[in-house]
Amino acid sequence: MYTDLAKLQYKLSKKVQICPLKNKNINYVAGIDVSFEKKTEIGFCCITVMDNKLRTVEEQFYSKKLKIPYIPGLLSFRELPIIYKTLQKLQIKPDIFILDSQGIAHPRGLGLASHFGVVFDKITIGCAKKILVGSHTKLSEKKGSTAFMTYKNKIVGAAVRTKDNTKPVYVSPGNKIDIKSSIQIILEFTDKYKIPEPTRRAHIGSNNFRKTANFK
Repeated sequence: MYTDLAKLQYKLSKKVQICPLKNKNINYVAGIDVSFEKKTEIGFCCITVMDNKLRTVEEQFYSKKLKIPYIPGLLSFRELPIIYKTLQKLQIKPDIFILDSQGIAHPRGLGLASHFGVVFDKITIGCAKKILVGSHTKLSEKKGSTAFMTYKNKIVGAAVRTKDNTKPVYVSPGNKIDIKSSIQIILEFTDKYKIPEPTRRAHIGSNNFRKTANFK
C-alpha cells in the first residue's frame, strides 16, 4: 500500500507548477495546521486566514479520526482528508496558503504543501521548522538572509532567517509559485516571531481546539 502511495507522489509531482507569482496584490493568506490526540488518533485542523495587515479575518476548525498512521514522507495522505473538510468551511477565499510542511523540498518532490496545491489547485508554500532533504550554505544571522537549498543538484527551496540570531525556517514552493516569491511572502507575513503569522496562529488554534475537545 505504502509503495503505491509513493508511486502516486511521483505521478502527482509532475503536475506541480513552479512559476512566478502572477498576482502581486495579495489580500488574504491562510495558514494550515493539524494537531493530534495520540490515544484516539483524532486530528484537529485549523485554517487561519489573515489579511495583509496581519489581522485574523476568519478561522475554521474540523476534527476526525485519521485512518493512516504517520509515515515519514507520506504525511500528506494522513492530513489531506481533514484539511479538505476544514477548507470546505471557509467563507473567504485566500490568495495563498502556507503550510507547516514541505513543498517540493521532498524526496519525491511532493510534500504536503505541494500535494495540497495540486489536488485543490491552490497557490501554496511550504514553511517548515526542520529540513527534510537537501543542504544549504551558511547564512548570516540577520533577518531576511537566505541560502538556497539544493537536493540532487536541483534548487528546491531556501533556508530563511525570519528573525535575528534565530534558527532559520525552510521555505519551499508548493504549487503555482516560485522560490523567490515564496521567500518574499514568508518574510512579509512574519512579525515578531520566527514562524509566519498565518501558520503560527493556525498552530495555536489547532492545539487549543484539541485541548478543549471532550475525549471519551
